[in-house]
Amino acid sequence: MTKELSPILIRADLGETYEDRKMIAEAALEAGYTDIVIRKEDAALIRLARYNAILADGEFLYLNGEKLGTLADITDSEGMEKAYKITTPYAVVNPADWRVIPLENLISRFQKTETRLYACVATPAEAKLARETMEVGCDGIAVVVSSPAELAAFGKADSDAMPEAELTEAVVSAITPLSLGDRVCIDTCSLLAQGEGMLVGSSSACLFLICSESFDSEYVNSRPFRVNAGAVHSYILCPDGTTHYLSEVKAGTLLLSRLPDGTLRSVDTGREKIERRPMILVEAEATGKKHSVVVQNAETIRLGTPAGAVSVADLAVGDTVLVRLESGGRHFGHAMAETILEK
Repeated sequence: MTKELSPILIRADLGETYEDRKMIAEAALEAGYTDIVIRKEDAALIRLARYNAILADGEFLYLNGEKLGTLADITDSEGMEKAYKITTPYAVVNPADWRVIPLENLISRFQKTETRLYACVATPAEAKLARETMEVGCDGIAVVVSSPAELAAFGKADSDAMPEAELTEAVVSAITPLSLGDRVCIDTCSLLAQGEGMLVGSSSACLFLICSESFDSEYVNSRPFRVNAGAVHSYILCPDGTTHYLSEVKAGTLLLSRLPDGTLRSVDTGREKIERRPMILVEAEATGKKHSVVVQNAETIRLGTPAGAVSVADLAVGDTVLVRLESGGRHFGHAMAETILEK
């Protein structure tokens, strides 16, 4: 199975000297980046730390001996045509000039393929263009810099590269206790704020904000590292815009977390706990459509609302909750422009 890369690659393979390339690799590691492209002959850099050292050998990229991607320098229409034919899991395109090379053509061509498109960018402005072109943007960016200072300019790139998480209001239309089911607790490697949570739902078309257990209650102490996310069948949003089923989450899975002020961040999963618990179905309507989420029937489970985190024990029909809406469907976790009906 092909390794899933983060939305941001750092290219440490382009410096003129080994020391130049080592400097970029070290700066990337210190900044917390985990997917770094190095030259095959610079394999000694693998020992700098434990990270995904992606080896560039000619026009191809390798990870752990597996051909992972193709590098494509595009200077003219001939280069574009060559890029269109890439079939490796990842295509990393490096245009001579984005003003001349139409990025939207590349995005359109790769959107309905299994190949993930990454665009080489040298500035935060280029990164923004790559992410926003045609609304869907590229699957990721490959940062090309010549100094740690230039890399620091991408300090917010990690959060900026995350999927849109604009929340809208949905009105609760029904709350129905269910029988026992398998629910998923996600214990993260981070301390989560009150009102911070993850986006979870029975359909990728509508994900509910499920808040962390950062509140003390009469019966249990707070667990500020935990999100009691919901039933095993549910979708959960990841930082690269893909979704996982909750049943797929495990130690090391990178997940998206949303703070009360709307800031997004990545959090690592420390462990997942699946246990049989009484469940409850929450249904809500937004833009004329009905959506749902199934969570544990317990007062420690809180949904995000415009007024803050509210326990499912206190939630009532007619209340407003916060949700993320999207159109289309999902294929192996990736958003697809297709018609799909889920009930």
